[in-house]
Amino acid sequence: MDAVKKSRLTFDAFFNGRIRISQDRSGYRFSIDAVLLAHHSAPRNNDRILDLGTGCGIIPLILVFRHPGLRAYGVEIQESLAKNARDNVKKNDMEGRIQIFCMDMRLLNTGITGGAVDLVVTNPPYRKARTGRVNLDNQRAIARHEIAVTLQEVVDTGQRMLRPKGRFVTVVPAERVTDILFLMGTRGLEPKRLRMVHSRIDTEAKLAIVEGVKGARKGVKVESPLILYHSDSTYTEAVSKMFEA
Repeated sequence: MDAVKKSRLTFDAFFNGRIRISQDRSGYRFSIDAVLLAHHSAPRNNDRILDLGTGCGIIPLILVFRHPGLRAYGVEIQESLAKNARDNVKKNDMEGRIQIFCMDMRLLNTGITGGAVDLVVTNPPYRKARTGRVNLDNQRAIARHEIAVTLQEVVDTGQRMLRPKGRFVTVVPAERVTDILFLMGTRGLEPKRLRMVHSRIDTEAKLAIVEGVKGARKGVKVESPLILYHSDSTYTEAVSKMFEA
Protein backbone atom coordinates (compact mmCIF):
# COMPACT_ATOMS: atom_id res chain seq x y z
CA MET A 1 0.00 0.00 0.00
CA ASP A 2 1.61 3.33 -1.02
CA ALA A 3 2.09 6.15 1.49
CA VAL A 4 -0.57 8.43 -0.03
CA LYS A 5 -3.29 5.76 0.10
CA LYS A 6 -2.23 4.68 3.58
CA SER A 7 -2.48 8.26 4.84
CA ARG A 8 -6.18 8.25 3.92
CA LEU A 9 -6.86 5.32 6.23
CA THR A 10 -7.48 5.06 9.94
CA PHE A 11 -6.68 1.92 11.89
CA ASP A 12 -8.85 0.62 14.72
CA ALA A 13 -8.49 -2.41 16.97
CA PHE A 14 -11.16 -4.64 18.51
CA PHE A 15 -11.05 -7.33 21.18
CA ASN A 16 -7.80 -6.22 22.81
CA GLY A 17 -6.12 -5.73 19.46
CA ARG A 18 -6.95 -9.18 18.14
CA ILE A 19 -8.91 -7.72 15.20
CA ARG A 20 -7.49 -4.79 13.23
CA ILE A 21 -9.68 -2.71 10.93
CA SER A 22 -8.63 -0.07 8.41
CA GLN A 23 -11.15 2.40 7.01
CA ASP A 24 -11.10 5.38 4.69
CA ARG A 25 -10.70 8.48 6.82
CA SER A 26 -13.24 10.49 4.81
CA GLY A 27 -15.43 7.74 3.32
CA TYR A 28 -18.13 5.48 4.74
CA ARG A 29 -17.23 4.22 8.22
CA PHE A 30 -19.00 1.58 10.26
CA SER A 31 -20.85 2.58 13.42
CA ILE A 32 -22.11 0.81 16.52
CA ASP A 33 -24.96 -0.53 14.35
CA ALA A 34 -22.53 -3.13 12.98
CA VAL A 35 -21.43 -4.24 16.45
CA LEU A 36 -25.05 -4.57 17.59
CA LEU A 37 -25.95 -6.56 14.49
CA ALA A 38 -23.01 -8.92 14.87
CA HIS A 39 -23.90 -9.56 18.51
CA HIS A 40 -27.60 -10.18 17.93
CA SER A 41 -27.12 -12.43 14.90
CA ALA A 42 -26.02 -15.23 17.27
CA PRO A 43 -24.75 -17.68 14.63
CA ARG A 44 -24.51 -21.39 15.30
CA ASN A 45 -21.18 -23.13 14.93
CA ASN A 46 -20.46 -24.15 11.32
CA ASP A 47 -23.13 -21.79 9.93
CA ARG A 48 -22.62 -20.33 6.48
CA ILE A 49 -23.19 -16.58 6.73
CA LEU A 50 -23.86 -13.87 4.17
CA ASP A 51 -23.43 -10.15 4.90
CA LEU A 52 -25.27 -7.93 2.41
CA GLY A 53 -23.53 -4.56 2.06
CA THR A 54 -20.44 -5.58 4.00
CA GLY A 55 -18.60 -2.24 3.80
CA CYS A 56 -15.13 -2.70 5.31
CA GLY A 57 -16.01 -6.27 6.31
CA ILE A 58 -16.47 -5.54 10.01
CA ILE A 59 -19.43 -7.90 10.59
CA PRO A 60 -17.89 -11.05 9.02
CA LEU A 61 -14.63 -10.29 10.85
CA ILE A 62 -16.37 -10.06 14.23
CA LEU A 63 -18.47 -13.17 13.64
CA VAL A 64 -15.61 -15.36 12.41
CA PHE A 65 -13.38 -14.16 15.25
CA ARG A 66 -16.02 -15.15 17.80
CA HIS A 67 -17.05 -18.35 16.02
CA PRO A 68 -14.03 -19.88 14.23
CA GLY A 69 -16.12 -22.65 12.64
CA LEU A 70 -18.09 -20.22 10.49
CA ARG A 71 -17.78 -19.65 6.76
CA ALA A 72 -18.71 -16.07 5.80
CA TYR A 73 -19.38 -14.21 2.58
CA GLY A 74 -19.57 -10.43 2.23
CA VAL A 75 -21.15 -8.62 -0.71
CA GLU A 76 -20.29 -5.01 -1.47
CA ILE A 77 -21.17 -3.07 -4.62
CA GLN A 78 -18.58 -0.31 -4.16
CA GLU A 79 -15.13 -1.31 -5.41
CA SER A 80 -13.25 0.85 -2.92
CA LEU A 81 -15.10 -0.66 0.04
CA ALA A 82 -14.82 -4.20 -1.30
CA LYS A 83 -11.05 -3.76 -1.64
CA ASN A 84 -10.92 -2.36 1.90
CA ALA A 85 -12.85 -5.41 3.14
CA ARG A 86 -10.49 -7.82 1.36
CA ASP A 87 -7.49 -6.01 2.83
CA ASN A 88 -9.01 -6.31 6.31
CA VAL A 89 -9.69 -10.01 5.83
CA LYS A 90 -6.09 -10.56 4.74
CA LYS A 91 -4.71 -8.42 7.56
CA ASN A 92 -6.55 -10.59 10.09
CA ASP A 93 -5.52 -13.91 8.50
CA MET A 94 -9.11 -14.90 7.70
CA GLU A 95 -8.82 -15.45 3.94
CA GLY A 96 -9.71 -19.12 4.32
CA ARG A 97 -12.98 -18.35 6.11
CA ILE A 98 -14.22 -15.05 4.65
CA GLN A 99 -14.78 -14.32 0.97
CA ILE A 100 -15.66 -10.85 -0.33
CA PHE A 101 -17.62 -10.35 -3.57
CA CYS A 102 -17.69 -6.97 -5.31
CA MET A 103 -21.05 -7.07 -7.05
CA ASP A 104 -24.65 -5.88 -7.08
CA MET A 105 -26.50 -7.98 -4.51
CA ARG A 106 -29.53 -8.07 -6.81
CA LEU A 107 -27.51 -10.37 -9.10
CA LEU A 108 -26.47 -12.69 -6.30
CA ASN A 109 -27.51 -16.34 -6.45
CA THR A 110 -26.75 -19.47 -4.47
CA GLY A 111 -24.37 -20.72 -7.15
CA ILE A 112 -21.97 -17.93 -6.25
CA THR A 113 -21.88 -18.94 -2.59
CA GLY A 114 -21.88 -22.67 -3.27
CA GLY A 115 -25.42 -23.17 -2.02
CA ALA A 116 -27.98 -21.53 0.24
CA VAL A 117 -26.74 -19.96 3.47
CA ASP A 118 -27.89 -20.42 7.06
CA LEU A 119 -27.83 -16.78 8.12
CA VAL A 120 -28.11 -13.46 6.32
CA VAL A 121 -27.10 -10.30 8.16
CA THR A 122 -27.44 -6.80 6.78
CA ASN A 123 -27.08 -3.20 7.85
CA PRO A 124 -28.90 -1.88 4.77
CA PRO A 125 -29.11 1.58 3.23
CA TYR A 126 -31.93 2.84 5.40
CA ARG A 127 -32.78 6.30 4.08
CA LYS A 128 -35.15 6.48 1.14
CA ALA A 129 -33.73 8.13 -1.96
CA ARG A 130 -34.30 11.89 -2.07
CA THR A 131 -35.13 12.09 1.66
CA GLY A 132 -33.07 13.72 4.38
CA ARG A 133 -29.63 15.18 3.77
CA VAL A 134 -27.73 13.14 1.19
CA ASN A 135 -24.01 13.09 1.97
CA LEU A 136 -21.90 14.65 -0.76
CA ASP A 137 -19.41 11.81 -0.39
CA ASN A 138 -20.69 9.19 -2.88
CA GLN A 139 -19.35 6.27 -0.82
CA ARG A 140 -21.34 7.35 2.23
CA ALA A 141 -24.42 8.27 0.21
CA ILE A 142 -24.67 4.81 -1.40
CA ALA A 143 -24.17 3.11 1.97
CA ARG A 144 -26.87 5.15 3.72
CA HIS A 145 -29.50 5.93 1.07
CA GLU A 146 -31.52 3.72 -1.27
CA ILE A 147 -29.47 4.71 -4.31
CA ALA A 148 -27.94 1.43 -5.52
CA VAL A 149 -30.47 -0.86 -3.83
CA THR A 150 -33.78 -0.49 -1.97
CA LEU A 151 -34.77 -2.02 1.34
CA GLN A 152 -37.21 -4.27 -0.54
CA GLU A 153 -34.41 -5.53 -2.79
CA VAL A 154 -32.22 -6.25 0.23
CA VAL A 155 -35.00 -8.36 1.77
CA ASP A 156 -35.65 -10.10 -1.56
CA THR A 157 -31.96 -11.00 -1.81
CA GLY A 158 -31.91 -12.35 1.73
CA GLN A 159 -34.96 -14.50 1.06
CA ARG A 160 -33.46 -15.85 -2.17
CA MET A 161 -30.14 -16.77 -0.55
CA LEU A 162 -31.42 -18.45 2.62
CA ARG A 163 -32.12 -22.13 3.11
CA PRO A 164 -35.54 -23.10 4.55
CA LYS A 165 -35.66 -22.07 8.23
CA GLY A 166 -32.58 -19.91 7.68
CA ARG A 167 -32.42 -16.65 9.61
CA PHE A 168 -32.39 -13.03 8.43
CA VAL A 169 -31.13 -10.43 10.92
CA THR A 170 -31.06 -6.70 10.28
CA VAL A 171 -30.90 -3.32 11.99
CA VAL A 172 -32.90 -0.33 10.77
CA PRO A 173 -33.85 3.11 12.11
CA ALA A 174 -36.81 2.91 14.47
CA GLU A 175 -38.98 4.93 12.11
CA ARG A 176 -38.65 2.19 9.47
CA VAL A 177 -39.60 -0.72 11.68
CA THR A 178 -43.06 -1.03 10.09
CA ASP A 179 -41.46 -1.08 6.63
CA ILE A 180 -39.05 -3.89 7.46
CA LEU A 181 -41.66 -5.97 9.29
CA PHE A 182 -44.04 -5.66 6.34
CA LEU A 183 -41.40 -6.50 3.74
CA MET A 184 -40.10 -9.50 5.67
CA GLY A 185 -43.59 -10.83 6.39
CA THR A 186 -44.75 -10.58 2.78
CA ARG A 187 -41.62 -12.30 1.46
CA GLY A 188 -41.63 -15.36 3.65
CA LEU A 189 -39.11 -14.13 6.24
CA GLU A 190 -41.46 -14.24 9.20
CA PRO A 191 -40.39 -11.76 11.91
CA LYS A 192 -39.64 -13.69 15.10
CA ARG A 193 -37.66 -11.26 17.30
CA LEU A 194 -37.77 -7.49 17.69
CA ARG A 195 -35.59 -5.36 19.95
CA MET A 196 -35.70 -1.58 20.12
CA VAL A 197 -32.47 0.31 20.78
CA HIS A 198 -32.35 3.58 22.74
CA SER A 199 -29.39 5.92 23.10
CA ARG A 200 -30.32 6.52 26.75
CA ILE A 201 -33.00 5.24 29.07
CA ASP A 202 -35.03 8.46 28.80
CA THR A 203 -34.88 8.81 25.00
CA GLU A 204 -37.09 7.43 22.26
CA ALA A 205 -35.97 4.41 20.29
CA LYS A 206 -33.22 5.07 17.75
CA LEU A 207 -32.87 1.67 16.08
CA ALA A 208 -34.71 -1.62 15.69
CA ILE A 209 -33.00 -5.02 15.50
CA VAL A 210 -35.19 -7.56 13.72
CA GLU A 211 -34.77 -11.29 13.16
CA GLY A 212 -36.89 -13.31 10.76
CA VAL A 213 -36.96 -16.99 9.84
CA LYS A 214 -37.64 -18.22 6.32
CA GLY A 215 -40.88 -20.18 6.24
CA ALA A 216 -41.59 -19.90 9.98
CA ARG A 217 -44.98 -19.63 11.61
CA LYS A 218 -46.33 -16.24 12.62
CA GLY A 219 -45.52 -14.87 16.06
CA VAL A 220 -42.94 -12.31 17.10
CA LYS A 221 -41.17 -11.93 20.46
CA VAL A 222 -40.58 -8.32 21.52
CA GLU A 223 -37.48 -8.31 23.71
CA SER A 224 -36.51 -5.85 26.43
CA PRO A 225 -35.09 -2.60 25.03
CA LEU A 226 -31.35 -2.15 24.70
CA ILE A 227 -29.92 1.04 26.20
CA LEU A 228 -26.59 2.14 24.70
CA TYR A 229 -25.31 4.82 27.07
CA HIS A 230 -25.38 5.87 30.71
CA SER A 231 -26.10 9.52 31.53
CA ASP A 232 -22.32 10.18 31.52
CA SER A 233 -22.11 8.92 27.89
CA THR A 234 -20.24 5.72 28.78
CA TYR A 235 -21.49 2.43 27.37
CA THR A 236 -23.90 0.40 29.46
CA GLU A 237 -22.73 -2.99 30.71
CA ALA A 238 -24.74 -4.81 28.04
CA VAL A 239 -23.04 -2.87 25.26
CA SER A 240 -19.57 -2.98 26.81
CA LYS A 241 -19.72 -6.78 26.80
CA MET A 242 -20.19 -6.74 23.03
CA PHE A 243 -16.66 -5.35 22.69
CA GLU A 244 -15.03 -7.92 24.96
CA ALA A 245 -12.75 -10.58 23.48
